[in-house]
Amino acid sequence: MIKIVTDSVSDIPKEIAKELDITVIPTYVHFGNEVYKNGIDITTDEFYRKLEKCTELPTTSAPSPGLFATAFDELAEKCTGIVGIFISHKFSATYDAAVKGIDMMKKKCQVKVIDSGSAIMVEGIMAIEAAKKAREGASLDEIVNLVADIKPRLHMRSTLDDFSYLLKGGRIGRVQAWLGTMMKVNPINTIEDGVAVPVARVRTREKATDWLCEYAASFKGAKAVAVEYGLNVDEGKTIVQRIAAVFPEIPIYLSQISPIIGAHAGPGMIAVTVLD
Repeated sequence: MIKIVTDSVSDIPKEIAKELDITVIPTYVHFGNEVYKNGIDITTDEFYRKLEKCTELPTTSAPSPGLFATAFDELAEKCTGIVGIFISHKFSATYDAAVKGIDMMKKKCQVKVIDSGSAIMVEGIMAIEAAKKAREGASLDEIVNLVADIKPRLHMRSTLDDFSYLLKGGRIGRVQAWLGTMMKVNPINTIEDGVAVPVARVRTREKATDWLCEYAASFKGAKAVAVEYGLNVDEGKTIVQRIAAVFPEIPIYLSQISPIIGAHAGPGMIAVTVLD
């Protein structure tokens, strides 16, 4: 039996992680001297409420190699292998910490860690699909090959309603070129090399969500879709309903964007990820 491990930046809904027996390692959020384990000491809603009120952006940090070693050792007692799928090393030191954690293990167990090359539900869908394969009795190599196959088939687009967080966090990327018209447009972004990259411009938030729905619907053979939100859950639910009307037979996940991304994107981010 192979066990799947990921980090809390994957944004996998808790009920899905429980159902598929996915181990989720928490990342850390720092508000000044206050340190919280994401999803344990602070909920994502609480994080965004604090973010809206704080004058200085919070920082985030990766789990320690020792924490990964402990988690891997505990799993090793009940499985034959472990596959870990983590946030891109360009965003966080989490992947590197997981690699170091393998060397610190006390139990003997084959562990393979994978850099998702991204974050949020791009990473989350990889872990979900891997866990489904593991539940079918697949080997470690079969699961690793599956993740390699679906990685280029995952497509994410997002929109923001406030660019101040990207500016403060230094992850504005090529969106910088549109700063002069921020009040007039709602850029549609993706992530490349750890920064926001614009792919389209629309005039209003309503048109931005229309764009995201149409983008998802353009994948006629979509296998799964994830819709994510910051604090705007009603907006997220509406987008899920619209996409479900197009794809009534596939899984459509609704989840909340984790603090490690939310600290840079702000509470108004909406993201759509499609597995084709």
